Amino acid sequence: HAFGVDFDVYFHEDSLHESGAVERAIERLREQGHIFEADGAIWLRTTTFGDDRDRVVIRSNGEPAYISGDLGYYLDKRERGFEQNIIMLGADHHGYIGRMMAMVEAFGDVPNVNLQILIGQMVNLMREGEPVKMSKRAGTIVTLDDLVDAVGVDAARYALVRSSTDSQLDIDLDLLTKRSNDNPVYYVQYAHARTRSVAANAEKAGVDRSVFKPELLTHPTESALLGGLQEFPRVVAQAAELREPHRVARYIEELAGLYHAWYAVRDGSTRVLPHGEEPVTDAHRTRLWLNDATGQVIRNGLTLVGVSAPERM
Repeated sequence: HAFGVDFDVYFHEDSLHESGAVERAIERLREQGHIFEADGAIWLRTTTFGDDRDRVVIRSNGEPAYISGDLGYYLDKRERGFEQNIIMLGADHHGYIGRMMAMVEAFGDVPNVNLQILIGQMVNLMREGEPVKMSKRAGTIVTLDDLVDAVGVDAARYALVRSSTDSQLDIDLDLLTKRSNDNPVYYVQYAHARTRSVAANAEKAGVDRSVFKPELLTHPTESALLGGLQEFPRVVAQAAELREPHRVARYIEELAGLYHAWYAVRDGSTRVLPHGEEPVTDAHRTRLWLNDATGQVIRNGLTLVGVSAPERM
């Protein structure tokens, strides 16, 4: 909960066996003709559905094989009304996908629809350019609490979410504690805080939102920023469809860059605030809309990946 991840249902794997969920799953598959017994063991005939060999469900000594828990878990999820089940496995379990999809088809469901499997890679923590070794024997195993203590919840979440789950990830602990543009979470959060600061100063200067005339946004950085903003719905839809939230994180980093470039124009042609005694114009009002829209989209993106959008930094 402290990390921003809550489980609606949480139970030990043992409970699947103790509650009879595994037995119900086996019986369901037996009724469908996919369970057989051989050599004193109970088997699931997964070769019918493309697996390279059939799988033992209950060993000859009566002990359940690992897949038995998967049978019980999957049926439990389906009986609770879940049409889509997403399971993440480590890279060393890549070979497990075939039997899991065979299990789904044996239950009469559709592989890669009712069950979707994501493969995650290892996460390496780096400090001073060297990997932080994770060894239980040496007493240097790194827990999630350790990571949060080192860099904070926002930085830890952002560091994990900004890379694809199927790529190995190196997290630079030193970088994530820096208040600099090299730190991606700081870079994005600072852009949001800057939009709020600009809006507050605009209010003090009498710049209101009574007018929006996009034809007045003629500077190349404004065109680039408008183009970036309109990409947000597409990026979110694609990230959801592909189960790749890192696309949202990378997008708001790019948007933050476009905003910083717009803000940094030195000739005054993109100013939101009037300069000196200059009167407030429709261009100022329109740029305030652009500023606010950028802040809203960055805030939306940060919210989607579970990271805060501070008002000031």
